[in-house]
Amino acid sequence: QVQLVESGGGLVQAGGSLRLSCAASGRTFSSSAIYWFRQAPGKEREFVAFISWIGDSTRFADFVKGRFTLSRDNAKNTVYLQMNSLKPEDTAGYYCALGRGPYYSIATGCASWGQGTQVTVSP
Repeated sequence: QVQLVESGGGLVQAGGSLRLSCAASGRTFSSSAIYWFRQAPGKEREFVAFISWIGDSTRFADFVKGRFTLSRDNAKNTVYLQMNSLKPEDTAGYYCALGRGPYYSIATGCASWGQGTQVTVSP
């Protein structure tokens, strides 16, 4: 089973940037899509972004379009979520998840989840 570990979270001022990493163990990582979700206190988990198995397809939630980008390095079993122009409303725990296929298929659920990394954006 693939294990995912997020890192890179922290405290940043509004307008700043952070790069989150999702590192994986397991052979299926390089053949699977990766999703990012976030959950703020008292709110439901929401989809943030997706990247396909070779990075040829990405999707972003409307509230991060133009500010967040995704990339992956399958040789390093790692996906990177670059977050720019951060806003206080981006404050949340961020989680990466392993898709059940190589492309966008969020309706089928996710095979593995990381423990999350906290992002806090101060005004």
